[in-house]
Formats: sequence, C-alpha cells, structure tokens
Amino acid sequence: MPADAPSANPAPARKGPPRPLIAALLIAAVAGLCYWLYSRQFEDTDDAQIDGNISNISPRVSGTIKSVAIVDNQVVKVGDLLAEIDPADYQVAVVQARAGVAQAEALLQAEDPSVSIAEASNQANVTSNVSDVASAQAAVSGARKEQAQILAQLAQAEANNRNAQLEYQRATRLIASKAIAQADFDSRANAAAAAAAAVEALQQAQAAARDRILQAGAHVNAASSRLSEVQKNGPLNLATRRASVLARQAGLDLARAQLQQAELSLSYTKITAPVGGIIGKKSVSVGDHVAPGQQLMALSQVDAPYVTANFRETQLARIHPGQPVDIHVDAIDADLHGSVASMGGATGSRFSILPPENASGNYVKVVQRIPVRISLFPGQSGMDRLRPGMSVEPRVRLK
Repeated sequence: MPADAPSANPAPARKGPPRPLIAALLIAAVAGLCYWLYSRQFEDTDDAQIDGNISNISPRVSGTIKSVAIVDNQVVKVGDLLAEIDPADYQVAVVQARAGVAQAEALLQAEDPSVSIAEASNQANVTSNVSDVASAQAAVSGARKEQAQILAQLAQAEANNRNAQLEYQRATRLIASKAIAQADFDSRANAAAAAAAAVEALQQAQAAARDRILQAGAHVNAASSRLSEVQKNGPLNLATRRASVLARQAGLDLARAQLQQAELSLSYTKITAPVGGIIGKKSVSVGDHVAPGQQLMALSQVDAPYVTANFRETQLARIHPGQPVDIHVDAIDADLHGSVASMGGATGSRFSILPPENASGNYVKVVQRIPVRISLFPGQSGMDRLRPGMSVEPRVRLK
C-alpha cells in the first residue's frame, strides 16, 4: 500500500462543548454577576420582628379587687376603666383628712390674731413704761428744785435766826440793867424763838425733800427696769407668737397634704388605661388582694409599631440611620416601608441575663448581632394589623 494512501479508519475529530451549554453558562455568569452587583445594594435579615411598647399594668395602692372591666384581647382607650379596688377604706381616710384640715384651719384662725394683739400690747407697754420713766425723772427734777428752794430759804432763815439770837442776847443784858422795857425784851425773845423754829422747820423740810429725791430716783430706776424688761421680752414674746402661728400654718399645710394624698389614694382605686392598646396576660379577678407593683395585666400599644432587626455585625459597615427599608410582613403577606432609625448600643448577647465572658480562656469567636430600630412610615395599608412579635424580613437599601 502506498505510504501516502489515506487510512481506511481515520481518527475522529475532537469536538468542543455544545454551543447551547456555553450560552447557558455565559447567561448564568452574567446573571450571577448582575445579581451580585444588585445584592450589594441591600442588606437583609430574617432575624427581625415587629416591636412596640408593652405597659405592665399594676395598682398603686393595695386592696381587694371589687370589679374587673376588661378581658384578654380587648381594645381600650386612654382613661378606660380596667379594674377597681374596694374604695371604702380610702373614703374613710379622705373623711379623716378633711377633718384634720378643718381642725388645723381652726387652730390657725385662733392663733393668728395673737400676733397683732401681742404687738399692740408690747407697743402699749413700751409707751406706758417710757411715760413712767419720764414722769419719775420729772419727779426727781421737781424734788431737786424744791430742795434747792428749801436750802435757799434755810440759809435765809439761819441768817435771820443768828440776828434774832444776837438781839435776844443784847436784850438779855439790857433787861438786867433795866435799860429796856420788859415788852421790848419779850418781843426780842419771841423773835429769837420764832427764828429758831423757822430754821428747824426748814431743816425738816430739807430732809423731806432729800427723801423725796431718793424716792423719785427709786421710781426712775424701777420704771427704767420695767422699760428694759418690756423692750427685751416684748420682741421675744412676739417672736414666740409668730413661731406659734408658723407652726399652726405648717400644721395646716401638712393636713392639706395628707388630704391630697388621701384623695390621690382614693383615685388610685380605679385602675385606668394609661395609653390606648390591647389587653393581654390578664391575671386579676374579682376578690383578689393586690399590692402596689403587682402585675395585673399587660397593655400592648399597637398604634405606633416599629421593627427591631438583629443584623450580623458584618452587615453593619454600610448601614446608617435614614436609609430606606422595605419590610415584608409574613402575617399579612405584604410589604411595608420605613427607614433606619437608630443602631443598638450593644450586641444582643450583652443584654442577655448571662452575658458571655470572653476572658475565661474558652473563647470561640461568634459573629454577633446588633439590634437596629426601623421606623415604619405612617398611614400604610395593613399597619393596623401589626402586633409586637410578628416576624418580618427587612431589606435595607444601602445606596
């Protein structure tokens, strides 16, 4: 057979992948790339739920439940009666407190005029004692003037007495020699006796005047002492009266505060809804004895729901407050819209009852989740059906 003759069984030609498969792979790659680029614009999680404020209703006073006005799942408005505690004891306390106020008011009215009375009395006493001091001082001055006048009269009387005694002595010598008449002698003797008596009388008057000066001085001292006592004790007595009035006023204020507290306690026997919402977890019945702080029921506020989404910490790099969010609600199979409101202050594990202690030596790194609060735009259809705890799937638009 010639060397250049074709072989009877030539080798089959190598075939590439079918064109449809290549096209499908290219389409899948392009689609994957597009999805990857698209998904980079969002962050989502299924660890999210509707959240809201839940008020734990408890009494503010103790007592026995008289009536219960609600049942579980009942819708209530602000101020609606939920339950009532037997008010009899608190009504009695109000009556007692009102009596205490009336008594305190009467005591204050009886005590209040005493201040003005004491003030007027003190002023009158001061004026009277000042007048007494002035009168006593005037008496001293008058007695001294009288004494001075008597001393002048005494000096004149002593001079007259000396002259009368000299005349009497000369008359005595002359009568012995029959040089004067007996009548003249008798006249001079009488004049000498009268002059001596006048001196003695003025001396007695001078002694009496001196005694009057001492007596008037004693009156001055006594009046001055009384004035000093009134000036010293009067303000103290007035201050005591004023303090007593202040004490009565304080007693009245205390009685009024006790009345206000009694009235508040009476009003607390009616347990009302502090906010609107739906009642749940009712655990109170008629006849139960309740105490302050004891939980009777829960009140879920459904008028302002929001979403708490627990994103992984690796998802938070580009999440910021204000970014729009689409929320799918499983319960109503609808999408709602909102925005990122705030980021949590710590991871969920840190808020747990037993937070992890990574310094124990048994540390295993676990991706943590941080709660993100998402506000819902108001007025959307279906929001009235939202309840705290419903599962949702939020998707945050990053761009």
